[in-house]
Amino acid sequence: MGSSTSEDMFMLSSDSSDEEDDLLFKVVIEEEQLGAQDRRRHRGSVPGHAVIDRGHQEGAARLFQDYFADMPVYGDTLFRRRFRMSRPLFLRIAAAVENHDPWFRQGRDAAGKLGLSPLQKMTAAICQLAYGVSANAVDEYVRIGASTARLALRKFVQAVVRIFFEQYLRAPTAEDTARLLAIGEQRGFPGMLGSIDCMHWVWRNCPKAWHGAYTGHTRKPSIVLEAVSSYDLWIWHAFFGMPGSLNDINVLHRSNIFSRVTDGTSPPVSYTINGNTYDMGYYLGDGIYPEWATLVKPISTPRGNKSMYFSAKQAFVRKDVERAFGVLQSRFAIIRGPGRMWDESTLHNIMTACVIMHNMIIEDEGTGTDVDEVFDYMGEKATARRNPDQAVLKYIEVTEAIRNRALHHQLRDDLVEHLWSRHGAH
Repeated sequence: MGSSTSEDMFMLSSDSSDEEDDLLFKVVIEEEQLGAQDRRRHRGSVPGHAVIDRGHQEGAARLFQDYFADMPVYGDTLFRRRFRMSRPLFLRIAAAVENHDPWFRQGRDAAGKLGLSPLQKMTAAICQLAYGVSANAVDEYVRIGASTARLALRKFVQAVVRIFFEQYLRAPTAEDTARLLAIGEQRGFPGMLGSIDCMHWVWRNCPKAWHGAYTGHTRKPSIVLEAVSSYDLWIWHAFFGMPGSLNDINVLHRSNIFSRVTDGTSPPVSYTINGNTYDMGYYLGDGIYPEWATLVKPISTPRGNKSMYFSAKQAFVRKDVERAFGVLQSRFAIIRGPGRMWDESTLHNIMTACVIMHNMIIEDEGTGTDVDEVFDYMGEKATARRNPDQAVLKYIEVTEAIRNRALHHQLRDDLVEHLWSRHGAH
């Protein structure tokens, strides 16, 4: 009826009474008026949706003058505080992302008007990462809609992971391993490569059907990050994606932290403690971790001065990874609050990108981490093994050595004596 004209309606109602004709006429006129109002409100592809002229060019000019001009309104200190990194580092990331993904380049719409600038899109993404705000919160200053801001975040973290993963989330090279071992020796733990622990990121929009698998001790659905950090808070290993119902031991059994040790591609390690020689490095962990030769955990019930001193020293040095988690969450509040994305892949990219930029900031601020442009064990061509049976036997042998409980206790006892001798010497 809404698509018929008033003349058609009168022809159909020729046999009806005058009162019915008047009533029908009023109904048709009202429907035509409502349709005209709907057409007037229609300003875009969605009925009833009004197009907002945000003033993209004015917003881009203001953003550039505030932070990126030669004489910006807000200097280096405020830029570092608000973008979580220095201006040169941000511009380096921005140039790489723009070159990698054409979506970030400025274009023109069908009317020939310039669209959003690359700095607007990346600033919207950084604001969501740094402050943990919703996509709608960046509209007033950056002049970018919520849907576009969410898309900018997804594309930005994806580009950062693809561009910088091999450099800033690489496994330690031979040079890195030698430096880490030297630092461990200075701190009283010869053979130490870092500290290991897990962090839970609450997943607010976890599908209801998955709540049972992703809910653990936090009583809310979460996703686990297993990380290894060194003394300078550099994160050398980040394994993210396990459901929150798993504890640290379950995550350890599923992670690839010892994969290079088992396949024989890890840099060689050799050190001597208390007269005993070892050929595998180890990580410091808390009491939940298993008694493996590659993990040194505290003594649960220390007795005597030596054991108590070792446990206190181990807990002190192990805090490296706890500090790394704290700094990571302080820099990027999006992983301190609950995750609002619906899909795991985006959450994985967000966490990985935050870890990568965390390491980039550490390198940029000169904390003693010299990162080479060419790394060992990267880009090598895979070759078939000539003796698969021997490779399997070697894998089993190394795995048993990693999980050797007797070697774990021997290593810990040697460290107790070593630390006590250093303590007595001072």
